[in-house]
Amino acid sequence: MKNEPKKENVYQLNGEVPLSTAIPLGLQHVAAMFAGNLTPILIITGICGISSGSALQITILQNAMLISGLVTLLQVIGFGPIGGKLPIVMGTSSGFIGVSKGIASSMGGGLIGFGAILGASLIGGLFEGVLGFFLKPLRKFFPSIVTGTVVLAIGLSLLDVGIAFFAGGFGAKDFGSIENLTLGFIVLIVIIIFRHAKSPFLQATSIIIGIMVGYLVSGIMGIILPKTLSIIAADGSTTEVLKSWVLSGQQIANAKWFSLPKFMPVKLVFDVKAIFPMLIMFIVTTVETIGDVSGITQGGMDREATDDELSGAVMCDGVGSSLASIFGVLPNTSFSQNVGLVGMTGIVNRFVIGIGGLALVLCGLFPKLAAIISIMPMSVLGGAAVMMFASIAVSGIGLLTKEKLTSRNITILIVSLGLGFGLGSNPAAVAHLPSVLQLFFSGSGIVPAAIFAIVLNIILPKEIEEAK
Repeated sequence: MKNEPKKENVYQLNGEVPLSTAIPLGLQHVAAMFAGNLTPILIITGICGISSGSALQITILQNAMLISGLVTLLQVIGFGPIGGKLPIVMGTSSGFIGVSKGIASSMGGGLIGFGAILGASLIGGLFEGVLGFFLKPLRKFFPSIVTGTVVLAIGLSLLDVGIAFFAGGFGAKDFGSIENLTLGFIVLIVIIIFRHAKSPFLQATSIIIGIMVGYLVSGIMGIILPKTLSIIAADGSTTEVLKSWVLSGQQIANAKWFSLPKFMPVKLVFDVKAIFPMLIMFIVTTVETIGDVSGITQGGMDREATDDELSGAVMCDGVGSSLASIFGVLPNTSFSQNVGLVGMTGIVNRFVIGIGGLALVLCGLFPKLAAIISIMPMSVLGGAAVMMFASIAVSGIGLLTKEKLTSRNITILIVSLGLGFGLGSNPAAVAHLPSVLQLFFSGSGIVPAAIFAIVLNIILPKEIEEAK
């Protein structure tokens, strides 16, 4: 007789889970990554002169949700060697914003610039797919001291992002206002309460419950508090702007009920000036993906990732990024937000994450569904993000302590975080380096920390340490 699906199977990779349990848990992962999935596209389309709210930008955003869902399903289900078959959520990578800005500038911006970014992404994705195929022989370069350092760096690099969301979001006119901080704290407190509830189901759904409460509280705040903020310009004129925590139903009303994705909305352009820096960035994102996968297996399953899981996940990154480029979308990679969610809740069930991927596909086909999520105040997301991002760092610590912290390993960790993460977190410190090196050392502390960890792990003699 076939076993009945059980709620507690959410903590098993391949256990059967009731649909009534899988849906809210899957939606947690969509809510955690929704804003981050679309933000890079809003930034790069703006740089390339694609006007905000234009039909082309809306098409690209719609395609981004659809591709994210499809590549997530590929990652979770797998197709041959492609896909880690792990609870990995895929989305538009913010790590490519810097190199995309440079490509757009070198190509003169406009649709030519955006097309060059997409053309380079297509080539770069195929390159990463090949890199993933040959990852097994390279596994020796990624012991737990290296992957733990990378995962810890990922968590540390996201902490200021979580606090920025908590305070209202980047660019918010009311950033750090009492309303934003209050809303963020309410969401955080609700999550903490339900995370320690007696019911395992309430513990598992603590994030989505906190977000739903955040929606409700922001709606009540909109009834009893002023919704606008007066901004005084340099010339003395005053402009009224909507506060960042206000729920706006206009986006939902304006969104279509159904819309098919458009194939190749922007013509791809292939140029060496764009392809070379993009290839470098795909090497970088391979290291980040290895860190994300390691964070998921450590934080959710208390073990290291296998060769096949790492290789399949990296190949899926590459194939997904190439597919995304054909639909006008920037490269897709594993989302660290969801790594933090897995580490925090312990939910590693592939079916649950697959439901989240399916929800993203539906958001791409039914824009009104996407609009409901898109109006989420950033401070609501921030209330959850501060815990999720910190849990990534905790997963990194777990990986680091898998082996004895010898003086050799401590040296690797100290130098990688102190010098590597420090340089990467302060772009001004590397402003005079050649542009190629700046791709590695600017914008994020993750990559330089990973580079130092890998190099030191190779050159520091292990035999001496073992002899001691």
